Amino acid sequence: MSSSEAGAAKSRLGPLSGMPDDVGLRWGGGEMAGLIRAYDWAKTAIGPAENWSQSLRMMVSFMLSNRFPLLLWWGPKYISIYNDAYRPILGTKHPVALGQPVSEVWSEIWSVLKPLIDAPFEGGPSTWMDDIELHLNRNGFLEETHFTVAYSPVPDETASRGIGGVLATVHEISEKVIGERRLAILRDLGSRAGDAKTAEQACELAANVLSQYTKDVPFALLYLLDTESEARLVGMAGAKDGSVVGAPQISSEAADPVWPIAELLVRQDMIVIDDVEDHFPAVPTGPWNEPPQTAVMLALRSNKPGSLSGFLVAGVSSHLRLDHQYRGFFELMAAQIATSLANARAYEEERKRAESLAEIDRAKTAFLSNVSHEFRTPLTLMLGPLEQALGADPTTLPQHRGDLAIAHRSGLRLLRLVNTLLDFSRIEAGRVQACYEPVDLAALTSGLAGEFRAAMEKAGLQLVVDCPPLGSPVWVDRDMWEKIVLNLISNAFKFTLEGTVTVRLQAENNRATLEIKDTGIGIPDDELPRIFERFHRIEGTRGRSHEGTGIGLALVLELAKLHGGSAEVESKVGAGSNLKSISRSAALICRWSAVRPCERCKPRQSAPSHMSRKRYAGFRRMARTKAEKPVYVSAMIAALSLSH
Repeated sequence: MSSSEAGAAKSRLGPLSGMPDDVGLRWGGGEMAGLIRAYDWAKTAIGPAENWSQSLRMMVSFMLSNRFPLLLWWGPKYISIYNDAYRPILGTKHPVALGQPVSEVWSEIWSVLKPLIDAPFEGGPSTWMDDIELHLNRNGFLEETHFTVAYSPVPDETASRGIGGVLATVHEISEKVIGERRLAILRDLGSRAGDAKTAEQACELAANVLSQYTKDVPFALLYLLDTESEARLVGMAGAKDGSVVGAPQISSEAADPVWPIAELLVRQDMIVIDDVEDHFPAVPTGPWNEPPQTAVMLALRSNKPGSLSGFLVAGVSSHLRLDHQYRGFFELMAAQIATSLANARAYEEERKRAESLAEIDRAKTAFLSNVSHEFRTPLTLMLGPLEQALGADPTTLPQHRGDLAIAHRSGLRLLRLVNTLLDFSRIEAGRVQACYEPVDLAALTSGLAGEFRAAMEKAGLQLVVDCPPLGSPVWVDRDMWEKIVLNLISNAFKFTLEGTVTVRLQAENNRATLEIKDTGIGIPDDELPRIFERFHRIEGTRGRSHEGTGIGLALVLELAKLHGGSAEVESKVGAGSNLKSISRSAALICRWSAVRPCERCKPRQSAPSHMSRKRYAGFRRMARTKAEKPVYVSAMIAALSLSH
């Protein structure tokens, strides 16, 4: 280089402050070059700049002209000198860190750094680490960081051991390491998505995955929405059962819900909740000593536009900033869980559909088998006597009146079976037209029960009818009520071989309850849950006959529901059975129904536009007059030892 070129370079770069011009050590411009020039090095252990050794001057010049993050620790006190590329690593510690001992600059990790720096400074080998995890307080909190570092000795002839300091070559890889870890979380969530068969299982599997990654998700709570305002906890990671952060039930209508579910349902977007520790006495900390100060709440969207399957509450690591990358990770995590939920619910719906079809097929098979048998028997009994009558001498026809009577009874029996099937099919299709009218229910029930007295006495049974006046008319469909009472008493008669059949009607709290109790053969415990299923029959039971389609009780129950009733059955094998009906609350009745005569009774009230005809017909009717209190009917209930 010529003297003119050297002079131009010297003028462009400038010397160290206080150094002779002939030193020849220069560096590019930048913030750190200006700070180093202006710094009062005389106050530090390495002394004023004009007294620096040639080795130190050369290393400072080398660092400042380098674009890779470099840090020089000089002298036994390890005084810090660094370049512009190293400034972001310091965070808020810059520019105070310049000229300070490393033990003060990085006091929070000094116990980790000291042996790594001492080794090369004291003549040992250079230090190199591909991924060192350090928790730095550079932004007002302990932050998880990762670095690739190399610590090399810097020779200096003026130093007592020949080594003046240690040069740190630093490359921060925090974003890379944490990003790969978050990708692993999303990968694991996706790989387990197909294992879930129900929504609950999907949440449990997701919670199991998240429990392995507490550095990014210190705790996670997965809630499913049962209604538009009610949510229940089905998955939890990082938190223990009974933890206050994981409330088992949350309602948007609560005055002070644990998590702001109402806001989430409206926004359907991420909600950041600050000062979590102030709201809960104990917050799961994850792998760190400090509990999260922030949590996020994210919607788990369903396949239906605008609707949610549930929501996710996740703790934000106390050692990470909630930046746009962290937010994006949470959103991807919620989307992955929502996809798992959608897949699980699709599988569950398909399974239910298959089971329903199988159940329909089984019911159809049982129905056809029963009906074919039931239809064949009366038809055989009809055809035999009729053939005999038709084949006889016409003049002797009066002698065959007995045979014709058998045919007539069998025909009536067949007609009843057909009518029962038609009634049930109408109810299933929602085409039942009920005619509600005020009825003296006690007198009607007593009259219907009395029709069985002769048959009961002939069979050696005692019939007890306890139907005192109720004091007010009750609005019922007379035909339906007759079918209910006759069906239940006939079933009790059929399966009671000795003892008593009791028919009791009573009013309590403006509710009418029909109870039919017998001393028959009883119902096995394992059959009780299925006693009202259509086409279900209890095999191997003893009775006066074995006829029946298995829809009698199902029909009675549906007729009871049309009167607002519900059924309960109590039974013990060998001790008889007891069925009761419990009506709904008056408040619900008053809210939904009003008394109207049916079309046959004129005028007729049609179902409100917001209710289906079937649902409207199923609510209790209430009769009000100036002198009468309302009485609600709970249709159905009987006592059976039923095999249907």
